[in-house]
Amino acid sequence: MKDVHNFCAGPCLLPQTVYEQAAQAILNFEQTGMSILSISHRSKEFLTVLEEARQLSLELLDLHKKGYVALFLQGGASMEFLRIPYNLMQQKAGYINTGTWSTKAIEQAKMFGEVKVIASSEDQHFSYIPKGIQVEEELDYVHFTSNNTIYGTQFNDVPQTKAPLVCDMSSDIYSREFAYDQMDLIYAGAQKNIGPAGVSLILVKEEILGKTTRTIPQMLDYQEHIAKDSLYHTANVFAIYTCLLNLRWLKQQGGVAAIEKVNNQKAALLYETIDRLDFVHGVTAKTDRSKMNVTFTFEEEQMNTVFDQLCQEANVVNIKGHRSVGGYRASLYNAVTLASVEVLTGVLQQMKTRV
Repeated sequence: MKDVHNFCAGPCLLPQTVYEQAAQAILNFEQTGMSILSISHRSKEFLTVLEEARQLSLELLDLHKKGYVALFLQGGASMEFLRIPYNLMQQKAGYINTGTWSTKAIEQAKMFGEVKVIASSEDQHFSYIPKGIQVEEELDYVHFTSNNTIYGTQFNDVPQTKAPLVCDMSSDIYSREFAYDQMDLIYAGAQKNIGPAGVSLILVKEEILGKTTRTIPQMLDYQEHIAKDSLYHTANVFAIYTCLLNLRWLKQQGGVAAIEKVNNQKAALLYETIDRLDFVHGVTAKTDRSKMNVTFTFEEEQMNTVFDQLCQEANVVNIKGHRSVGGYRASLYNAVTLASVEVLTGVLQQMKTRV
């Protein structure tokens, strides 16, 4: 695995030590003589895992003493597109549309009330982030997606609003310091920067819940999940344990501030290489470039074949762009090493002799 340079947009690459610890737990979890795959989600061993994962998920963002609750739930971030308006919308909500995932969230919210798109970058194929967003209108909540995984843009600042602020941080949570405490509900599919697919993380201020008059199905009710400590349904034991291993690893690296420095190095190296070469072009506005998902295309179609061959020779994998937009995309999540990015930039530089 160390010889393969994996830039997959999700499921994400995890640190080698996390793979090793998770593999050991499949054989013998915490010296219990049982596999992590076969222990009860209500056993004292797993309850200890769950409590530490919930606590650490808040602590790493400095939210552990600010009225937030952490939930590990099933359904991925797409389930939250539905669960959020179920719990928060009374009449009208505001959405900022910066790509595919925010578009999907908007469509789900329309089933519960009026949706006002207060800003959008759709007019330029989601290649930039709208600026100077200030929301004065009375709304039940405002929703935005911090990082555009498919198109490769990222918010640098939190939108200003008096309404509760909701953020889909699936692809850049724990990757950088950000104004986390200015957001009232943060949610993320684990498979981008937290852990394996099959679980999602929700960090929510309890004070914003319980205000809608609609009847909420228990499975979709945040308050129900809080009351049951994320155990309203059978928890995804293995996925949550692996998330915990990854959160522990992040803490050992020095936390979010430390990993951000590494992520900045990786992104700077790749973008500088792209900008220096005249036959490859970044897709998005430079001021809004994502440090997690670097998107680019080649000047001529035949260069794709050359690049694909060089990537194969260098063991660079999962570099293709999303099927809806084409081109290429290198996802630089926390566990992707600077060494892997150096290999990728080396491949791009090799193309100078092939074009």
